[in-house]
Amino acid sequence: MGEHTDYNDGLVLPFALAQGATATVSARADGLLVMRSRQMLGDPIVAVLATLEPGSVEGWAAYPAGVAWALGQAGYPVPGATIDIDSDLPVGAGVSSSAALECSVALALCDLGGYDVGRPELAAIARRAENEFVGAPTGMIDQSASLLCQAGHAMLLDCRTRQIRQVPFRPASDGVVALVIDTGVPHALADGQYAARRAECEEAARQLGVPSLGQIAPLHEAEADSRLRGLADPLLRKRARHVLTDCARARTIADLLSGTGRDVYPVIGDLLTRGHASLRDDFAVSWDEANVAVETALAAGAFGAKMIGGGFGGSVLALVAADDVASVRSAIREEFKLRSWASPEFLDAIPSPAAHKLSLHDIDSR
Repeated sequence: MGEHTDYNDGLVLPFALAQGATATVSARADGLLVMRSRQMLGDPIVAVLATLEPGSVEGWAAYPAGVAWALGQAGYPVPGATIDIDSDLPVGAGVSSSAALECSVALALCDLGGYDVGRPELAAIARRAENEFVGAPTGMIDQSASLLCQAGHAMLLDCRTRQIRQVPFRPASDGVVALVIDTGVPHALADGQYAARRAECEEAARQLGVPSLGQIAPLHEAEADSRLRGLADPLLRKRARHVLTDCARARTIADLLSGTGRDVYPVIGDLLTRGHASLRDDFAVSWDEANVAVETALAAGAFGAKMIGGGFGGSVLALVAADDVASVRSAIREEFKLRSWASPEFLDAIPSPAAHKLSLHDIDSR
């Protein structure tokens, strides 16, 4: 929970996936950054470290190159390096594949350069790479999740104060599956729509006389409209209402997860579904395939479901009883087939540890 709340200084509640990106780095003496990916065809991408600047590298290689640039800007110049990338995350599916790439490269380059950079600072550096070098005006949720989450937990993060609360989240132990549904519609956060929503939120905050919308986020969803009485523009009011209610939902789910037992999942599921409705109706970032996936999952017995990521494409997260997973998958596949859409892909999302150094044995096993 917490879509588009991070850059509004609000609350977010992510967890890290078991899937991710691996960066294998070796030093070079020629001042070059040579980038190769097992998922991308073609010759290696080569950049000169001394001349890196925003816009100088495009495509997938802009992410690792941006990290090298951002590290240098932060006072951690990296040596020449060859970076080999491997990943088992779907690209453009709203599951933070870009942040996984950035954070794995950041850790590897720091190790190569002998830098001991704190995780919160490194998350900020990786975010700067995406914002300034790649040109995607994202918030801090993805990089923070990639570097700060713990296995078996979701992380409640206050993006204004940077305070973190790790909340136990082990759905499998309660017979529940957190199911990611890749709708097959790719998204791109640097295409203008994301920036437009951010600008609308900033204008709403300006008209309300506050530095950011997260600073007036209520404890409960029902209090959101009362906080927005000074906002006359109906469009801006919708955008702001989503931010405030999603912050409240993130807090409520974190509190619920602090309890025990399967009985909390129907309540959490309802909060997820309300979050989707807010993203669809108030923030207007959902898409047809996501809406159908949510509706079909609910009809097939899911506790709740919502789109995840920045929107305009990507994935849906559904909470489903383990006994119902097969029927939910089947129902969504059939509904997509009836509409002549590409067949969706599914991923069991297991709350996993943040990015970490792998041994050669770990790398070989991947």
